Amino acid sequence: MAEAGRAGGSSAATRRPVPRRAAGRGCAVQVSVIVPVHNSECWLDQCLKSVWDQDFKETMELSVFNDASKDGSAEIIEKWKIKLEDAGVPVIVGSNDSSQPRGVGFAKNQAVIQSSGTYLCFLDSDDVMMPQRVRLQHEAAIQHPNSIIGCQVRREPVDSTERYTRWINNLTEEQLLTQEQGSLAYQILKFQAKDSPRVGGKEVFTSHGPTVIMPTWFCSREWFFHVGKFDEGGKGVPEDLLFFYKHIQMGGEVFRVNHCLLLYRYHPQAATHAVLEGTIWNHRVRFLEDRVLSSWTSFTIWNAGKQGKKLYRSLSPANQKKVTAFCDVDEKKIAKGFYTYEESEERPKPKIPICHFRNATPPFIICVKLDLTGGTFEANLSMLNLQEGVDYYHFN
Repeated sequence: MAEAGRAGGSSAATRRPVPRRAAGRGCAVQVSVIVPVHNSECWLDQCLKSVWDQDFKETMELSVFNDASKDGSAEIIEKWKIKLEDAGVPVIVGSNDSSQPRGVGFAKNQAVIQSSGTYLCFLDSDDVMMPQRVRLQHEAAIQHPNSIIGCQVRREPVDSTERYTRWINNLTEEQLLTQEQGSLAYQILKFQAKDSPRVGGKEVFTSHGPTVIMPTWFCSREWFFHVGKFDEGGKGVPEDLLFFYKHIQMGGEVFRVNHCLLLYRYHPQAATHAVLEGTIWNHRVRFLEDRVLSSWTSFTIWNAGKQGKKLYRSLSPANQKKVTAFCDVDEKKIAKGFYTYEESEERPKPKIPICHFRNATPPFIICVKLDLTGGTFEANLSMLNLQEGVDYYHFN
Protein backbone atom coordinates (compact mmCIF):
# COMPACT_ATOMS: atom_id res chain seq x y z
CA MET A 1 0.00 0.00 0.00
CA ALA A 2 1.34 3.41 -0.86
CA GLU A 3 1.68 6.53 1.20
CA ALA A 4 1.98 9.57 -1.02
CA GLY A 5 1.60 13.30 -1.26
CA ARG A 6 -0.82 15.16 -3.55
CA ALA A 7 -0.31 14.51 -7.25
CA GLY A 8 -0.82 16.59 -10.33
CA GLY A 9 -3.30 15.61 -13.03
CA SER A 10 -4.66 12.16 -13.74
CA SER A 11 -5.65 10.45 -16.96
CA ALA A 12 -9.05 8.91 -17.64
CA ALA A 13 -9.68 5.68 -19.44
CA THR A 14 -10.34 6.16 -23.15
CA ARG A 15 -11.60 2.74 -24.19
CA ARG A 16 -14.18 0.32 -22.91
CA PRO A 17 -12.88 -2.84 -21.25
CA VAL A 18 -13.43 -6.35 -22.53
CA PRO A 19 -17.07 -7.29 -21.82
CA ARG A 20 -17.42 -9.71 -18.93
CA ARG A 21 -20.21 -11.66 -17.36
CA ALA A 22 -22.10 -9.51 -14.88
CA ALA A 23 -22.37 -10.79 -11.33
CA GLY A 24 -26.12 -10.86 -10.92
CA ARG A 25 -28.23 -12.09 -8.03
CA GLY A 26 -27.09 -15.57 -7.01
CA CYS A 27 -24.12 -15.46 -9.37
CA ALA A 28 -20.84 -16.15 -7.58
CA VAL A 29 -18.02 -13.65 -8.10
CA GLN A 30 -14.91 -15.45 -9.32
CA VAL A 31 -12.24 -12.85 -8.46
CA SER A 32 -12.09 -9.97 -5.99
CA VAL A 33 -9.30 -7.46 -6.65
CA ILE A 34 -8.14 -6.33 -3.19
CA VAL A 35 -6.79 -2.77 -2.96
CA PRO A 36 -5.81 -1.16 0.37
CA VAL A 37 -5.46 2.62 0.10
CA HIS A 38 -3.78 5.26 2.24
CA ASN A 39 -2.94 8.67 0.72
CA SER A 40 -2.48 7.11 -2.72
CA GLU A 41 -3.84 9.78 -5.07
CA CYS A 42 -0.48 10.09 -6.82
CA TRP A 43 -0.87 6.63 -8.38
CA LEU A 44 -4.47 5.57 -7.77
CA ASP A 45 -5.84 6.57 -11.19
CA GLN A 46 -3.40 4.29 -13.00
CA CYS A 47 -3.91 1.52 -10.46
CA LEU A 48 -7.70 1.45 -10.81
CA LYS A 49 -7.57 1.91 -14.58
CA SER A 50 -5.56 -1.32 -14.68
CA VAL A 51 -8.58 -3.06 -13.10
CA TRP A 52 -10.75 -1.59 -15.88
CA ASP A 53 -8.25 -2.85 -18.49
CA GLN A 54 -8.35 -6.54 -17.44
CA ASP A 55 -9.18 -9.02 -20.21
CA PHE A 56 -10.71 -11.48 -17.71
CA LYS A 57 -14.18 -12.40 -18.99
CA GLU A 58 -15.59 -14.06 -15.87
CA THR A 59 -17.15 -12.28 -12.91
CA MET A 60 -14.86 -9.84 -11.13
CA GLU A 61 -15.28 -7.20 -8.44
CA LEU A 62 -13.09 -4.50 -6.92
CA SER A 63 -12.85 -4.24 -3.14
CA VAL A 64 -11.18 -1.05 -1.88
CA PHE A 65 -10.53 -0.13 1.73
CA ASN A 66 -9.56 3.51 2.30
CA ASP A 67 -7.53 3.67 5.51
CA ALA A 68 -7.90 7.26 6.79
CA SER A 69 -6.57 8.97 3.65
CA LYS A 70 -6.23 12.73 3.94
CA ASP A 71 -5.64 13.44 0.24
CA GLY A 72 -7.90 13.05 -2.79
CA SER A 73 -7.96 9.25 -2.78
CA ALA A 74 -11.67 9.05 -1.86
CA GLU A 75 -12.69 11.16 -4.86
CA ILE A 76 -10.62 9.02 -7.23
CA ILE A 77 -12.15 5.85 -5.79
CA GLU A 78 -15.66 7.21 -6.29
CA LYS A 79 -14.91 8.21 -9.89
CA TRP A 80 -13.69 4.71 -10.73
CA LYS A 81 -16.58 3.08 -8.84
CA ILE A 82 -18.98 4.70 -11.31
CA LYS A 83 -16.90 3.78 -14.37
CA LEU A 84 -16.26 0.20 -13.31
CA GLU A 85 -19.86 -0.51 -12.32
CA ASP A 86 -21.00 0.86 -15.67
CA ALA A 87 -18.68 -1.74 -17.21
CA GLY A 88 -20.15 -4.58 -15.14
CA VAL A 89 -17.57 -4.67 -12.34
CA PRO A 90 -19.12 -4.21 -8.87
CA VAL A 91 -17.09 -2.02 -6.51
CA ILE A 92 -17.18 -2.35 -2.72
CA VAL A 93 -15.70 0.56 -0.79
CA GLY A 94 -14.96 0.49 2.91
CA SER A 95 -13.19 3.11 4.97
CA ASN A 96 -11.58 3.93 8.26
CA ASP A 97 -12.84 7.45 8.91
CA SER A 98 -10.82 8.07 12.06
CA SER A 99 -7.90 10.48 12.23
CA GLN A 100 -5.28 7.72 12.25
CA PRO A 101 -4.71 4.84 9.79
CA ARG A 102 -4.92 1.33 11.20
CA GLY A 103 -2.16 -0.02 8.96
CA VAL A 104 -1.65 -2.17 5.89
CA GLY A 105 -2.59 -5.49 7.48
CA PHE A 106 -5.88 -4.10 8.79
CA ALA A 107 -6.74 -2.46 5.46
CA LYS A 108 -6.06 -5.64 3.49
CA ASN A 109 -8.11 -7.76 5.89
CA GLN A 110 -11.04 -5.36 5.72
CA ALA A 111 -10.93 -5.30 1.92
CA VAL A 112 -10.98 -9.11 1.90
CA ILE A 113 -13.77 -9.39 4.49
CA GLN A 114 -16.09 -7.05 2.60
CA SER A 115 -15.45 -8.85 -0.70
CA SER A 116 -17.10 -12.04 -1.95
CA GLY A 117 -14.87 -13.50 -4.68
CA THR A 118 -13.85 -17.15 -4.76
CA TYR A 119 -10.30 -15.91 -5.49
CA LEU A 120 -8.39 -12.89 -4.20
CA CYS A 121 -6.08 -10.79 -6.36
CA PHE A 122 -3.97 -8.44 -4.23
CA LEU A 123 -3.02 -5.10 -5.76
CA ASP A 124 -1.11 -2.31 -4.03
CA SER A 125 -2.52 1.13 -4.75
CA ASP A 126 0.76 2.36 -6.23
CA ASP A 127 1.13 -0.53 -8.72
CA VAL A 128 -0.38 -1.29 -12.12
CA MET A 129 -1.62 -4.66 -13.44
CA MET A 130 -1.04 -5.81 -16.99
CA PRO A 131 -4.36 -6.60 -18.78
CA GLN A 132 -3.88 -10.38 -18.64
CA ARG A 133 -2.94 -10.60 -14.95
CA VAL A 134 -6.26 -11.72 -13.47
CA ARG A 135 -6.95 -14.18 -16.29
CA LEU A 136 -3.56 -15.93 -16.13
CA GLN A 137 -3.31 -16.07 -12.36
CA HIS A 138 -6.91 -17.28 -12.08
CA GLU A 139 -6.08 -20.16 -14.43
CA ALA A 140 -3.07 -21.07 -12.30
CA ALA A 141 -4.99 -20.78 -9.02
CA ILE A 142 -7.65 -23.23 -10.20
CA GLN A 143 -4.89 -25.79 -10.76
CA HIS A 144 -3.19 -25.08 -7.41
CA PRO A 145 -5.86 -24.37 -4.78
CA ASN A 146 -3.53 -24.29 -1.74
CA SER A 147 -1.01 -21.99 -3.37
CA ILE A 148 -0.01 -18.37 -3.44
CA ILE A 149 0.28 -17.53 -7.14
CA GLY A 150 2.84 -14.91 -8.12
CA CYS A 151 4.15 -13.44 -11.36
CA GLN A 152 7.11 -11.62 -12.82
CA VAL A 153 7.27 -7.83 -12.51
CA ARG A 154 8.60 -4.73 -14.21
CA ARG A 155 10.16 -2.28 -11.78
CA GLU A 156 9.64 1.47 -11.99
CA PRO A 157 11.93 3.39 -12.07
CA VAL A 158 13.68 0.85 -14.29
CA ASP A 159 17.10 1.36 -12.68
CA SER A 160 15.87 1.00 -9.08
CA THR A 161 16.68 -2.14 -7.03
CA GLU A 162 18.20 -3.95 -10.01
CA ARG A 163 19.46 -6.97 -8.04
CA TYR A 164 16.14 -7.30 -6.25
CA THR A 165 14.25 -7.25 -9.55
CA ARG A 166 16.51 -9.92 -11.02
CA TRP A 167 15.93 -11.96 -7.87
CA ILE A 168 12.16 -11.68 -8.32
CA ASN A 169 12.14 -12.59 -11.99
CA ASN A 170 15.10 -14.86 -12.79
CA LEU A 171 14.90 -18.19 -11.01
CA THR A 172 17.19 -20.45 -13.01
CA GLU A 173 17.17 -24.11 -13.98
CA GLU A 174 20.23 -24.63 -11.72
CA GLN A 175 17.99 -23.77 -8.78
CA LEU A 176 15.50 -26.54 -9.53
CA LEU A 177 14.54 -28.79 -6.65
CA THR A 178 14.23 -32.49 -7.15
CA GLN A 179 12.60 -33.14 -3.78
CA GLU A 180 8.85 -33.59 -3.67
CA GLN A 181 7.65 -33.61 -0.07
CA GLY A 182 4.14 -33.19 1.15
CA SER A 183 5.04 -30.04 3.07
CA LEU A 184 7.03 -27.08 1.81
CA ALA A 185 7.73 -25.91 5.32
CA TYR A 186 11.43 -25.71 4.66
CA GLN A 187 11.76 -26.72 1.07
CA ILE A 188 12.84 -24.28 -1.53
CA LEU A 189 9.80 -22.94 -3.30
CA LYS A 190 8.42 -24.44 -6.47
CA PHE A 191 7.08 -22.40 -9.32
CA GLN A 192 5.15 -23.26 -12.42
CA ALA A 193 3.96 -21.34 -15.45
CA LYS A 194 1.10 -22.37 -17.69
CA ASP A 195 3.23 -22.38 -20.83
CA SER A 196 6.78 -22.80 -19.58
CA PRO A 197 8.84 -25.57 -17.97
CA ARG A 198 8.79 -26.05 -14.23
CA VAL A 199 11.37 -23.86 -12.57
CA GLY A 200 12.28 -23.34 -8.98
CA GLY A 201 14.87 -21.94 -6.75
CA LYS A 202 14.87 -19.51 -3.92
CA GLU A 203 14.34 -20.62 -0.39
CA VAL A 204 12.14 -18.80 2.09
CA PHE A 205 15.01 -17.46 4.21
CA THR A 206 16.43 -14.77 1.91
CA SER A 207 16.71 -11.18 3.09
CA HIS A 208 14.27 -9.88 0.49
CA GLY A 209 11.32 -11.41 2.31
CA PRO A 210 8.70 -13.59 0.57
CA THR A 211 10.10 -15.13 -2.61
CA VAL A 212 6.84 -14.35 -4.39
CA ILE A 213 6.35 -10.70 -3.51
CA MET A 214 3.12 -9.53 -1.93
CA PRO A 215 1.98 -7.16 -4.72
CA THR A 216 1.76 -10.19 -7.06
CA TRP A 217 -0.22 -12.49 -4.74
CA PHE A 218 -3.31 -14.31 -5.98
CA CYS A 219 -4.97 -17.08 -3.94
CA SER A 220 -8.29 -18.66 -3.08
CA ARG A 221 -10.47 -17.08 -0.42
CA GLU A 222 -10.78 -20.44 1.30
CA TRP A 223 -7.02 -20.82 1.61
CA PHE A 224 -6.54 -17.21 2.76
CA PHE A 225 -8.87 -17.72 5.72
CA HIS A 226 -7.36 -21.14 6.40
CA VAL A 227 -4.00 -19.42 6.91
CA GLY A 228 -5.70 -16.78 9.03
CA LYS A 229 -5.52 -13.24 7.63
CA PHE A 230 -2.78 -10.60 8.00
CA ASP A 231 -1.24 -9.37 11.22
CA GLU A 232 -2.84 -6.04 12.18
CA GLY A 233 0.00 -4.71 14.31
CA GLY A 234 0.23 -1.61 12.16
CA LYS A 235 3.21 0.43 11.02
CA GLY A 236 6.51 -1.45 11.11
CA VAL A 237 4.95 -4.95 11.08
CA PRO A 238 5.93 -7.11 8.06
CA GLU A 239 2.41 -8.48 7.63
CA ASP A 240 3.17 -10.08 4.26
CA LEU A 241 6.23 -11.95 5.57
CA LEU A 242 4.34 -13.22 8.63
CA PHE A 243 1.44 -14.41 6.49
CA PHE A 244 3.86 -16.06 4.05
CA TYR A 245 5.59 -17.97 6.85
CA LYS A 246 2.24 -19.18 8.22
CA HIS A 247 1.26 -20.22 4.71
CA ILE A 248 4.41 -22.33 4.35
CA GLN A 249 4.09 -23.79 7.84
CA MET A 250 0.54 -24.91 7.06
CA GLY A 251 1.65 -26.83 3.99
CA GLY A 252 0.90 -24.15 1.41
CA GLU A 253 2.68 -24.10 -1.92
CA VAL A 254 3.87 -21.29 -4.14
CA PHE A 255 3.68 -21.01 -7.91
CA ARG A 256 4.65 -18.27 -10.31
CA VAL A 257 3.16 -17.41 -13.68
CA ASN A 258 6.19 -16.67 -15.82
CA HIS A 259 4.85 -13.53 -17.44
CA CYS A 260 5.39 -9.91 -16.44
CA LEU A 261 1.96 -9.06 -15.06
CA LEU A 262 2.67 -6.12 -12.76
CA LEU A 263 4.34 -2.71 -12.86
CA TYR A 264 5.92 -2.65 -9.40
CA ARG A 265 6.80 0.86 -8.25
CA TYR A 266 9.68 1.84 -6.00
CA HIS A 267 9.42 5.12 -4.11
CA PRO A 268 10.37 6.48 -0.67
CA GLN A 269 6.75 6.73 0.53
CA ALA A 270 6.03 3.00 0.13
CA ALA A 271 4.71 1.44 3.33
CA THR A 272 7.34 -1.31 3.15
CA HIS A 273 10.00 1.22 4.11
CA ALA A 274 8.42 1.50 7.55
CA VAL A 275 9.44 -2.05 8.43
CA LEU A 276 12.74 -2.09 10.31
CA GLU A 277 15.53 -4.30 9.03
CA GLY A 278 15.99 -5.75 12.50
CA THR A 279 12.34 -6.82 12.65
CA ILE A 280 12.64 -8.71 9.36
CA TRP A 281 15.92 -10.27 10.49
CA ASN A 282 14.49 -11.56 13.77
CA HIS A 283 11.46 -13.13 12.08
CA ARG A 284 13.69 -14.80 9.50
CA VAL A 285 16.04 -16.24 12.14
CA ARG A 286 13.17 -17.66 14.19
CA PHE A 287 11.65 -19.25 11.10
CA LEU A 288 15.02 -20.73 10.11
CA GLU A 289 15.47 -22.20 13.57
CA ASP A 290 11.99 -23.68 13.61
CA ARG A 291 11.88 -25.10 10.09
CA VAL A 292 15.50 -26.16 9.47
CA LEU A 293 17.86 -26.03 12.45
CA SER A 294 15.47 -27.92 14.71
CA SER A 295 16.12 -31.04 12.60
CA TRP A 296 19.91 -30.58 12.33
CA THR A 297 22.35 -31.77 14.99
CA SER A 298 25.24 -29.67 13.64
CA PHE A 299 26.01 -27.29 10.77
CA THR A 300 28.58 -24.87 9.33
CA ILE A 301 27.99 -21.15 8.73
CA TRP A 302 29.45 -20.20 5.34
CA ASN A 303 30.83 -16.70 5.94
CA ALA A 304 33.28 -15.84 8.69
CA GLY A 305 32.59 -12.15 8.23
CA LYS A 306 29.99 -9.72 9.48
CA GLN A 307 26.84 -11.50 8.26
CA GLY A 308 27.91 -14.96 9.38
CA LYS A 309 28.80 -13.73 12.84
CA LYS A 310 25.56 -11.76 13.06
CA LEU A 311 23.59 -14.93 12.32
CA TYR A 312 25.55 -16.86 14.96
CA ARG A 313 24.90 -14.20 17.61
CA SER A 314 21.18 -14.18 16.70
CA LEU A 315 20.72 -17.91 17.22
CA SER A 316 19.32 -19.43 20.38
CA PRO A 317 22.00 -20.85 22.73
CA ALA A 318 20.97 -24.39 21.75
CA ASN A 319 21.47 -23.67 18.06
CA GLN A 320 24.74 -21.81 18.69
CA LYS A 321 26.10 -25.03 20.14
CA LYS A 322 25.29 -26.81 16.85
CA VAL A 323 27.66 -24.54 14.88
CA THR A 324 30.78 -26.64 14.32
CA ALA A 325 32.65 -24.06 12.23
CA PHE A 326 32.62 -20.97 10.08
CA CYS A 327 34.00 -21.36 6.56
CA ASP A 328 35.27 -18.78 4.09
CA VAL A 329 37.68 -18.11 1.22
CA ASP A 330 39.36 -15.10 2.85
CA GLU A 331 42.83 -16.24 3.92
CA LYS A 332 43.05 -13.52 6.59
CA LYS A 333 39.87 -14.73 8.28
CA ILE A 334 40.96 -18.36 7.99
CA ALA A 335 44.41 -17.55 9.43
CA LYS A 336 42.78 -16.31 12.65
CA GLY A 337 41.81 -19.90 13.31
CA PHE A 338 38.63 -19.28 15.26
CA TYR A 339 35.94 -16.77 16.18
CA THR A 340 35.54 -15.94 19.87
CA TYR A 341 32.00 -15.11 20.96
CA GLU A 342 32.92 -12.29 23.32
CA GLU A 343 29.31 -11.47 24.29
CA SER A 344 28.80 -14.93 25.74
CA GLU A 345 28.40 -15.31 29.48
CA GLU A 346 29.95 -18.76 29.31
CA ARG A 347 33.41 -19.34 30.74
CA PRO A 348 35.52 -20.05 28.85
CA LYS A 349 33.95 -18.09 26.02
CA PRO A 350 32.93 -20.21 22.99
CA LYS A 351 35.53 -20.40 20.21
CA ILE A 352 34.27 -21.55 16.83
CA PRO A 353 36.86 -22.76 14.27
CA ILE A 354 37.25 -20.99 10.92
CA CYS A 355 38.25 -23.10 7.93
CA HIS A 356 38.36 -22.99 4.13
CA PHE A 357 35.05 -23.94 2.54
CA ARG A 358 36.65 -26.99 0.87
CA ASN A 359 37.53 -28.35 4.33
CA ALA A 360 34.15 -27.63 5.89
CA THR A 361 31.49 -30.19 6.72
CA PRO A 362 27.91 -29.75 5.49
CA PRO A 363 25.13 -28.98 6.04
CA PHE A 364 25.66 -25.26 5.53
CA ILE A 365 23.75 -22.10 6.26
CA ILE A 366 25.16 -19.78 3.61
CA CYS A 367 25.37 -16.08 4.49
CA VAL A 368 27.01 -14.96 1.23
CA LYS A 369 25.08 -12.61 -1.02
CA LEU A 370 24.36 -13.99 -4.46
CA ASP A 371 25.18 -12.19 -7.69
CA LEU A 372 27.95 -10.04 -6.20
CA THR A 373 31.20 -11.94 -6.87
CA GLY A 374 31.10 -12.29 -10.64
CA GLY A 375 30.10 -15.94 -10.27
CA THR A 376 33.05 -16.94 -8.04
CA PHE A 377 30.94 -17.87 -5.02
CA GLU A 378 28.41 -19.73 -7.17
CA ALA A 379 31.26 -21.70 -8.82
CA ASN A 380 32.76 -22.59 -5.42
CA LEU A 381 29.39 -23.84 -4.19
CA SER A 382 28.78 -25.81 -7.37
CA MET A 383 32.09 -27.69 -7.11
CA LEU A 384 30.93 -29.29 -3.85
CA ASN A 385 28.04 -31.08 -5.60
CA LEU A 386 25.60 -30.38 -2.78
CA GLN A 387 21.82 -30.43 -2.88
CA GLU A 388 20.03 -27.21 -2.00
CA GLY A 389 17.32 -27.78 0.57
CA VAL A 390 19.18 -30.79 1.98
CA ASP A 391 22.87 -29.92 2.27
CA TYR A 392 22.51 -26.15 2.43
CA TYR A 393 20.16 -23.20 2.67
CA HIS A 394 20.83 -19.60 1.76
CA PHE A 395 20.37 -17.01 4.49
CA ASN A 396 21.76 -14.06 2.57
